[in-house]
Amino acid sequence: MDIILIKFIEILLLPPGLMIVMLVAGWLLAGRFRILGRFLMFAGVALLWLASTPLVADWAIGLLEDTPALKPQELMPPRAQAIVLMGGGRNTAAPEYAHRDVPNRYALERIRYTAHLYRHTGLPILVTGGRVFDDSRPSEAELIRDVLHDDYRIPVQWLETDSRNSRENAEYSRRLLAPLGIDRIYLVTHAYHMPRSRRAFEAVGFTVIPAPTAYLHSNDQDLPLGLRLLPGIEALRVSTVFMHEVLGMVWYAVRY
Repeated sequence: MDIILIKFIEILLLPPGLMIVMLVAGWLLAGRFRILGRFLMFAGVALLWLASTPLVADWAIGLLEDTPALKPQELMPPRAQAIVLMGGGRNTAAPEYAHRDVPNRYALERIRYTAHLYRHTGLPILVTGGRVFDDSRPSEAELIRDVLHDDYRIPVQWLETDSRNSRENAEYSRRLLAPLGIDRIYLVTHAYHMPRSRRAFEAVGFTVIPAPTAYLHSNDQDLPLGLRLLPGIEALRVSTVFMHEVLGMVWYAVRY
């Protein structure tokens, strides 16, 4: 039940849910509290516009993606004992795969980079990721293992199938690897997710060598400023990712 409550709160606090709440609240208050109501409606529209512009979204996500990509010399010889791949989500009952669950686009980006690391280091792989809601479905770790095995011909040494968030990814992975004397890892996740993930894994005793992938921040300045101020759905998605990570950091600081 706590996961469902957290997901509901996320919807209310992340774009565009936050802005919709502000607009509705402003409309309801406008009758008795005219100034406050109008302010909330104006602020809701303004925040939605800002969050939807490439200029703001790119700046915000750049604050999170401050971990540089691994260089070739950091892989040979390997500086870690194992590769830990964090699950990224699933597509449920995908019709093109006979209505089976499969890794989603975020998980596939992490899978591809993990395959790259494996081919350069030969290190054993741990995949961590459980089930958020339905315990009858395969875990994210099992779905990822199947893709690594079937599509990349890469073996997975360990599966962690019980975690439901990044902190549990770290704790349960530690339980598997600590008895084997493995505490130095390449950690694979999205660049924007790395700050929160790295803190979680280091907090349970790992020495983390960040292996970020799929950067969202763009250094392309060719787009005119006027176009970078026009709203778009992709920019809104990036802003939502940024807010999700910020809220996650705050929540982890309070809970753990």
